[in-house]
Amino acid sequence: MEIKWYLFLSIALFCIGVVGALTRRNSIIVFMCIELMLNSVNLLLVAFSKMHLGGAIPNVASAINAQIFVFFIMIVAAAEVSVGLAIIVMMYRNTKSIDINFLNRLKN
Repeated sequence: MEIKWYLFLSIALFCIGVVGALTRRNSIIVFMCIELMLNSVNLLLVAFSKMHLGGAIPNVASAINAQIFVFFIMIVAAAEVSVGLAIIVMMYRNTKSIDINFLNRLKN
């Protein structure tokens, strides 16, 4: 499969994630959209590393480095989800709402 299809899919997923993160009020959906954006970047990194791995033997180290970088992005995304969900649970316990606009009222 050509790299342009991976590029189109990654751009589409990233755009869906950006639109969802900017337009939704539910904090769980916002976190899911952020995860969608991170996974679209992961897809693009793996596609480019596969393209370089199949093209020439000297670029094997850079292709493997890209896959290791994807692994670290997945670790950071898992940590972000665990911390974010803990914050959402504490917010729900205190306010009985997970609406993001309610956080503006907590500033005062």
